[in-house]
Amino acid sequence: MIIERNHYLNKLISKKENGLVKVITGIRRCGKSFLLFELYHSYLNSIGINDSNIIELALDDISSVKYRNPLELDKYIRNLVSDKTQKYYVFLDEIQNVSEIQNPYVDDKNAKIGFVDVINGLMKLKNVDIYVTGSNSHLLSSDILTEFRGRGDEIRVNPLTYKEFYNSYDGDKRYAWREYCTYGGMPMLLHLKTHEDKSKYLKDLFSKTYLTDVIEHNHIINSNEILEDLLNIISSSIGSLTNPTKLSNSFKSVKQTKISANTLSKYLDYFIDAFILYKAYRYDIKGKKYIETPLKYYFTDVGLRNARLNFRQQEENHIMENIIFNELIAREFDVDVGVIEYNWKDENGKKIRSQLEIDFIANKGSKRYYIQSALTVADEEKRIQETNSLNRVHDSFKKIVVVKDDIIPWHDEKGILYIGIEEFLLNDTAIDI
Repeated sequence: MIIERNHYLNKLISKKENGLVKVITGIRRCGKSFLLFELYHSYLNSIGINDSNIIELALDDISSVKYRNPLELDKYIRNLVSDKTQKYYVFLDEIQNVSEIQNPYVDDKNAKIGFVDVINGLMKLKNVDIYVTGSNSHLLSSDILTEFRGRGDEIRVNPLTYKEFYNSYDGDKRYAWREYCTYGGMPMLLHLKTHEDKSKYLKDLFSKTYLTDVIEHNHIINSNEILEDLLNIISSSIGSLTNPTKLSNSFKSVKQTKISANTLSKYLDYFIDAFILYKAYRYDIKGKKYIETPLKYYFTDVGLRNARLNFRQQEENHIMENIIFNELIAREFDVDVGVIEYNWKDENGKKIRSQLEIDFIANKGSKRYYIQSALTVADEEKRIQETNSLNRVHDSFKKIVVVKDDIIPWHDEKGILYIGIEEFLLNDTAIDI
């Protein structure tokens, strides 16, 4: 099965031969290697580039073990690109498997050679265009980009969006949303049929891949249980405001474990660096400033979140909110949680200051959208409740309520757009109706 990833493919195409090393980042198993070795390779063939001009090396494969030595890797590639009249495209998958070795030509024990030296050297060859991927416990993708210090061009790959999932789903399309809400968008899931197989795959990703990566990469000792509990707490509270202090209190009261807020904050950042979680700050719309705490955490993939909880807590409102957040990120919006303050008087005339929340403020260039996620606005009371915050924002940017119901998009008398979740996700231009 070929899963189309046209958004990322087009980004690679637009960056072709731009003089930078293209660094494909993202959570493990989200399809980075497939994008490069299958989709982009096929594109290059389609425009007349021969396989002999495409050099592919999967450095996690045993057949490539020799080239984990940076000197051998450099020699191998330079030998293949020696014809200066030809243009070559070099794909290096799982680049972090290249070891750092002692420079054999100097006496200084601190003089090391690694993959960064290899890549930086190859970038000076005018007939070479370089692409790398990589993400594991030794060097996560976010670190790889940092290593090139301005010479890297990132293509961030996410798990399948609902549109990508829907277009590749070979079952009855009526059940696609239910499947996606439950199991998420890791590409391998489209090849698995039973709940047992899908559940095992997602749980194994956490226990055998993601947690191992985070622990080994950050040299965490004797904290496996704390990391597991922290992920479970975040899983149970997606879409809810929290902060490390609150989480520390939860550990103390529920787990009878004393762990500092600073340590928990650090652990959460590790999960963010490994592309497991996102962090969303709150933005004071009237005050035009960020509120550092509390904030919200979302999972990069809702299936991973559900697997953490053994598929027990299937609150569709929270899952839907997480999916909308991920969709906005995939569309390359900057996403914040909106806060709108207002003053009012109670029945005794006492002045009271209150805060209302807008689920998301999505910004891209000069565009801004205020977006509220709601299961339904079927009755007037519910509609007024969901739009109260939106109606207190007095600017001309688009205001949208995304509902679970399959509805014909419509606008109310104040210009707020109401749209069903599947149309919002399947039609990139629907928010501009």
